[in-house]
Amino acid sequence: MNLEERSPKEHVHIGGQAVIEGVMMRGERSFAVAVRKPDREISVKIDKGARWTAANPLLGLVFIRGIVTLAETLVLGMNTLMYSAEQAGDEKEKLSSRELVFSLTLSVLITILLFIALPAFVFSRLRATPLNTITLNLIEGSIRIAIFVGFLFAVSFMADMKRVFEYHGAEHKTINAYDDLKAKDGFSPDGISPDTVKKYSPIHPSCGTSFLLMVLLTSIIVFSFLGRPSFLMRILLKLLLLPVVAGVSYEIIRLARRSPSPLTRALVAPGMWLQKLTTREPDPSQIEVAIAALKAVI
Repeated sequence: MNLEERSPKEHVHIGGQAVIEGVMMRGERSFAVAVRKPDREISVKIDKGARWTAANPLLGLVFIRGIVTLAETLVLGMNTLMYSAEQAGDEKEKLSSRELVFSLTLSVLITILLFIALPAFVFSRLRATPLNTITLNLIEGSIRIAIFVGFLFAVSFMADMKRVFEYHGAEHKTINAYDDLKAKDGFSPDGISPDTVKKYSPIHPSCGTSFLLMVLLTSIIVFSFLGRPSFLMRILLKLLLLPVVAGVSYEIIRLARRSPSPLTRALVAPGMWLQKLTTREPDPSQIEVAIAALKAVI
């Protein structure tokens, strides 16, 4: 399934995402999604396409690359999620494209309501109090983080989400195995197996969970510069500043990955802890799916 000519010693930076009954892996010039079908076979879809930041040097500039990467991840994530739903579901359970788009749109609206509108409403109610702006932003930010952690905790009890979190763990374990074995010059696509992968950690420093928490923490600082605008104006300004927050958060995560130090490790530590909620120990069949996706992009 090789799509690209490359030296066997060349290290491909791999990213990924858990999907319904499967895993998506993203390489430098291609991505693949592997899904366990109802008949237990593994369906693998491979597409060429360089990362947006690699295709256009301007998109790879500092701060801009974080915004671009987030946009690309959202687009790719929705496409692979719809593909996995089609492959993993029985005929009677499959959703139409219209139903999937409606579900995704509703999810975006609920996200804006919970993480932007509701905290902004609380801020507006407290605006007339003697509390200073920094304190108000800390309260507002704490509400966003509490909602986020509470949501993850609640959905972790759902059977379907437990499966997704197990595939999330399989994704991380497989990428960690690839990074470690490649660094030791001991990686072979034909030699990697569930037994090899299972000993690795399900926690990864570049996880989307860590990034989202970093966005919430960074937003407390960035939104502190907004002063005390009205409720609707605050919502509008926060939406406009989201790309800025995403860009800064991405650079912090990137710095922590490339230049580990006590400071950078402390900055990303909360996100690593939070992954205890969003990852579960996968079984060998789930790791097998993650390996199939990894092999397809290397």
